[in-house]
Amino acid sequence: MTSQTSTEYEKYYVPDKSKMAVFATIGLILSIYGAASIMNDMTFGDPEKSTSSWSIFLMGLFFFIATLFAWFRTAIKENIAGMNSAQMKKSYVLGMFWFIFSEVMFFFAFFGVLFYVRALSGPWLGGEGDGGRMNGLLWEGFEFAWPMMQTPQEAIGGAAAQPIANNGTFVSPHTSMAFADAKAWYMWLPLWNTIILLTSSFTCHIAHMGILDGNKKKFNLWLGITVALGMIFLVVQVYEYYEAYAHFGLTLKAGVYGSTFFMLTGFHGFHVFMGMTMLLIQLLRSVMGGQFTADDHFGFEASSWYWHFVDVVWVFLFLFVYIL
Repeated sequence: MTSQTSTEYEKYYVPDKSKMAVFATIGLILSIYGAASIMNDMTFGDPEKSTSSWSIFLMGLFFFIATLFAWFRTAIKENIAGMNSAQMKKSYVLGMFWFIFSEVMFFFAFFGVLFYVRALSGPWLGGEGDGGRMNGLLWEGFEFAWPMMQTPQEAIGGAAAQPIANNGTFVSPHTSMAFADAKAWYMWLPLWNTIILLTSSFTCHIAHMGILDGNKKKFNLWLGITVALGMIFLVVQVYEYYEAYAHFGLTLKAGVYGSTFFMLTGFHGFHVFMGMTMLLIQLLRSVMGGQFTADDHFGFEASSWYWHFVDVVWVFLFLFVYIL
């Protein structure tokens, strides 16, 4: 066994103690609590009663973003100063891997809810399998179909006719967001958003190839196009939500179909915004800061991994929420 020489030794930089993780957690908790309160107000809240939901959400979001800004700013400075060894960079890779894995599990939970409703609880409420007795006792006359255009509550005559306690009134949508209900394929917004997002994944890959070749001009151009496509996706989704609320009657009060639709597409839209912001920061670092080389561009690389992940999630979401 040979001994390790001094030239093989690599010093591992250990950052100073920091409270950033605590601050980020506080901001995230406030944001989630505020967002949950906002959704509760939109479904079961009193429209004439003002709440502090939006204030809590915005305060938490600002606190969270400010913490991340300071945290990543410190990490970037350390990298520029040459403090990050090869081992440290491997730690960054593993950290990003586990972060994306946690996001996979996050969406897995929501897709699990969708599958449970469509394959188990929905058919049971409609009288299939072991739910036949339940249908006769609670929701007589309700027939399950997906997308669910009639809630069990409406099938029995409204909230007042429910034989069990109720904490809200639900109104079914007029039209679903499925392809079958689209007026024309070229007017179906989810299709255009799919094209936009898949194209952005391709342009992001071209940008990656550009930085690997040391071509900063190519990198900046195609990364800028990727960021622009991400913004366009968000604009189209906002219009889709407007259309759903204003013309289709599809809201958070539209029963489980409305809930699953907005939870899945809404959280995905938030992740698109996060990914687009990450790529925008990398673009600014490259254009204004002159950062990134063919051998040192992990900030962009990690952001591109996240962007491709968001694209893959959309493919599954497009299939199971809009098509099947």
